[in-house]
Amino acid sequence: MTNNLFYGDLVRFTAPYPETDAEIMAQWWRDSEYARLQDSDPAYPHPTIEVRPRLERGPDEDGFYFHFRPLNEDRLLGFVGLWVNWRNRDAWLGIGMGNRSDWGRGYGTDAMRVAVRYAFTELNLHRISLTVLGANSRAQRAYEKAGFVVEGIQRGLSHYDGQRVDEVYMGILRSEWRDV
Repeated sequence: MTNNLFYGDLVRFTAPYPETDAEIMAQWWRDSEYARLQDSDPAYPHPTIEVRPRLERGPDEDGFYFHFRPLNEDRLLGFVGLWVNWRNRDAWLGIGMGNRSDWGRGYGTDAMRVAVRYAFTELNLHRISLTVLGANSRAQRAYEKAGFVVEGIQRGLSHYDGQRVDEVYMGILRSEWRDV
């Protein structure tokens, strides 16, 4: 483990590169499985002309947004966002990885660990929360490896793959976190 706040064992966090990343992310959105796993909104292909301004604009005032890449490459693997409630010292976390060939290789778990470390050590937060579709067991495992625990389930909340699926609420407290 490095002392660099933006580096993990497999990935490093960078700022978005709107000129090149927007087209890559638009390609991800054309993959319906990726789009459907991002959130519970109906999936649709986001064009580059829609993605690029979001990358150029950056996160809202209380947000932190990173792209993550392999340690020794500039290839975009995914993104991580933290939306902070400063009064309560908590954040909502979102993550996405678009290229299916990168799924299941540990990149997402490592990015989660870097994001959690950043939130607790740099932002001095007390807790981090997220939600995940009950049908997305791969993501749930990655979150658990990063220290998140299931805090609740909203049964049948989301529509996915023609059926009702649960929405799983997960979280981690600073007191539970170990920089592993």
